Amino acid sequence: MYVVTVLFTIQREHWLAFKNAMYSNAQTSLESELGCHQFDVCEGDPGSHTIFLYEVYATQNDFAEHLKTAHFLAFNALTAPWVIDKQIQIFSRIQAT
Repeated sequence: MYVVTVLFTIQREHWLAFKNAMYSNAQTSLESELGCHQFDVCEGDPGSHTIFLYEVYATQNDFAEHLKTAHFLAFNALTAPWVIDKQIQIFSRIQAT
């Protein structure tokens, strides 16, 4: 499995709008992308304005296809100006429990 983690820091004034847009993006990804097996949205400590994503795709190609979907492109265009920092890491899942 191909695992993607993303840590966002969001501008305070866009915090709620970003969270709502992210929830929609995650739900649509899970419902419409066969290769998307998990899409967790986690919130940091209150006031940190951080969101951590844990996404699991069947393959690297499935993630590449995710980045081309209409819902992701719309989400990214809407929220990019709200992002202070974005850190992406890639992993291969070797064991699940």
